[in-house]
Amino acid sequence: MAERNRRTVRDLRRGNRARVLQRLYFDGPLSRQELGPVTGLSSGSISNVVAELSAEGLLEEAGVVDSDGGRPRTLLRVAPDGGLLVGIDIGETRVRVELFDLSLTELARTERLLAQHGYDVERIVAHVRTGVADVLRDAGADPRRLLGIGIGVPGIIERDGPEGPDGNRGAVVHGQTIGWRAVPFEQLLREAVDVPPEVPLFIDNGAKTLGQAEMWFGGGRGAGAAAIALIGSGVGACVDHGDILDEDRTSLALEWGHTTVQLRGRRCRCGSIGCLEAYAGAEALRERWREAGGPLPEDADDETALAALLAAAYPGRRGTPDPVALALLDETAECLGAALADLVNLFLPERILIGGWAGLLLGPRLLPEIRRYANEYALSHAAARTTIEMGRLGPDAVTVGAATLPLADFLTRGGSRPAPGATGAPPRTAVHAVRERHRTPVN
Repeated sequence: MAERNRRTVRDLRRGNRARVLQRLYFDGPLSRQELGPVTGLSSGSISNVVAELSAEGLLEEAGVVDSDGGRPRTLLRVAPDGGLLVGIDIGETRVRVELFDLSLTELARTERLLAQHGYDVERIVAHVRTGVADVLRDAGADPRRLLGIGIGVPGIIERDGPEGPDGNRGAVVHGQTIGWRAVPFEQLLREAVDVPPEVPLFIDNGAKTLGQAEMWFGGGRGAGAAAIALIGSGVGACVDHGDILDEDRTSLALEWGHTTVQLRGRRCRCGSIGCLEAYAGAEALRERWREAGGPLPEDADDETALAALLAAAYPGRRGTPDPVALALLDETAECLGAALADLVNLFLPERILIGGWAGLLLGPRLLPEIRRYANEYALSHAAARTTIEMGRLGPDAVTVGAATLPLADFLTRGGSRPAPGATGAPPRTAVHAVRERHRTPVN
């Protein structure tokens, strides 16, 4: 019974710490007096929690404000140097690794191109290992200050994989389009990356991490339901329902790129036919432009090819638009519009955001047509309630979203650091309403 009571007191204390940290992180700076109403805690509990967190270096003073007739009130905020976070994007064209402080200010970054070697698992693991070492070295950072490493990857994530040497069951990645079949990715990274054993790894679908970044920092803020599309060499999406502070919130990664947009259509790299990805993914656009006679070098990568296709279709005032390029892009807009209409009809989102490196290139040109086609294919009542916009976080969105995985866990645990041997399963709850100062939107 005594042990049970100790656990209950510990959990209550951790919950109080989490409430204070979350409110200060997203709504701060706030005074002790302001924290009471927004957390539901007594003034005594607020004082105790603030004293604990300040002593641990997680809170700092952020100035004073005058009060009505009383003494000036000291403002508090989460200390940016209270810990370090690593976000990693295992993308289609490169591995991007970034180091952040607690305010998600970038401290260092590095990239590894994948054009020559693709998704060889051993090489990807080596890129992550050296990338993490590089950003820590470049920032002069102590690995013991790491709160966790978040990683966005293509494919389906299975949480309870085979048991590793440390007794933990790590995440397994099923990435059919990149040739990954039941890859024990977390176990491989844990064995390779040189960080303290208590630093947790958080692995999730890249579209889902993009979605979390947009919901926290970008165009999804304040939406009760949103769908976020990731368009790169491949295509994916996620759907978020509910406030991020809500325990009943759901965030679902979708293999949206492998929904059918054309019966008996083009062969997709997944092996099926007629998939959205076979029409709207940058890899497919490169092949379609080449098949149409587009002037491309034989070794042109996806980014080079997409830029050439857009330049041919929209050459500027002095050029003549290529009708074949325009027709190809119009078909792409129709396929995307029809597939977005499926998201509208199935999930009734308030907002749809288009992101991913290829989406950010295509969107400014194709967005009006994508909206028009989506309205034609979707149910009118549902479509009237949905806006389709560009994502606001630019090409770093997956990396930033990956860093929010350990950040969410840290805040949910009330700022306590993980015990040795901890694993990085994404937490059930996270936090919402990030202030503008944390990330400048990209239009």
